[in-house]
Amino acid sequence: MDLYEYQAKDLFDRHVVPVTSGEVCTTVDAAQAAAAAIGGPVVVKAQVKTGGRGKAGGVKLAADADEARSRAEGILGLDIKGHIVRRILITPATDIAEEYYVSILLDRANRAYLAMASVEGGVEIEEVAATRPEALIRERVDALEGMTPALAARIAADARFPENIRDAVADVLVGLWRVLTGEDATLVEVNPLVLADDGSVLALDGKVTLDGNAHYRHPHHEALVDRDATDPLELKAAELDLNYVKLDGQVGIIGNGAGLVMSTLDVVAYAGEEFGGVRPANFLDIGGGASAQVMSNGLDIVLGDPDVQAVFVNVFGGITSCDAVANGIVQAIGMLTDRGDAPSKPIVCRIDGNNAEEGRRILTEFDHPLIEIVDTMDDAARRVAQRAAARLEGK
Repeated sequence: MDLYEYQAKDLFDRHVVPVTSGEVCTTVDAAQAAAAAIGGPVVVKAQVKTGGRGKAGGVKLAADADEARSRAEGILGLDIKGHIVRRILITPATDIAEEYYVSILLDRANRAYLAMASVEGGVEIEEVAATRPEALIRERVDALEGMTPALAARIAADARFPENIRDAVADVLVGLWRVLTGEDATLVEVNPLVLADDGSVLALDGKVTLDGNAHYRHPHHEALVDRDATDPLELKAAELDLNYVKLDGQVGIIGNGAGLVMSTLDVVAYAGEEFGGVRPANFLDIGGGASAQVMSNGLDIVLGDPDVQAVFVNVFGGITSCDAVANGIVQAIGMLTDRGDAPSKPIVCRIDGNNAEEGRRILTEFDHPLIEIVDTMDDAARRVAQRAAARLEGK
């Protein structure tokens, strides 16, 4: 989960990484009041989960509260790379002497952590890496030893930070490691890390990506979820502990096991080329030991997507019993019908493996007009794509 700047800086402050103060606002009135409370020049900063805010006009200096209001009017509602600005951060203007870059991230390819630092901050680090790779120091961080003061000091020296601030930069690196490990993050980044005119070193901006698999260890992370920007179906699926990702397509996918679901997405996309480019509408893995209730919840989520024109239930029973899957389909249709949301979209089922014969018998005896059983994965993918395309043509 990516965080907004203000959320990242809140975590920095919690782990003793020096940051500037600020107030998050959603209206121009609140922005004006926040600037007035701060007094003096302020910076009005768009809060979006993408880079390039400054170039897009999302970061503006304001001399006083009235100008802050004017700046807020121009930034709220701004489209920055497809992200609509709904929040702004009002923060005191900082007199900047120098801008730097520091980060620590999970290096999956090398199964370690990677610290990066550069005295050329304030611009997109990809640009520095591409045009002046020698200006970006990369240092492996052992997961067991962590960011020790000695390692942090060496990174600061190797990156050629001014000698008079190397201790402060090293302290920031150690603090970022506390954020990374204490919050179960996969990325912590400061760009720019600045040397202010008063000699202090501050994280003027911040970026943090949290590992969603560790949310159960951090109850306070729930408050960081951006419910306004998250698809409501994904929120509902998360509440039901379903592994669901919304995609831009027309065929709902339900499978058991991430590998099977990924291959199902591929075969549906391939089959859909024959029918006008029909594509998968979601990724939904009900897991290896899914019960009837889990299957029911999954079908409820997928059928609730207005983009879905047909559903493909592709299950290979191992730990999962195919009769439980079949009972879940029956249960879901009954539940939706009882609450007045009777399904109207075709459901193509391919079930094989553990107790598959009983599962097929349950669905056959249920004899619902929307349910169709197909023997093979490829044939089922073609059939569901065909039925989705037919519904689209009928609209």
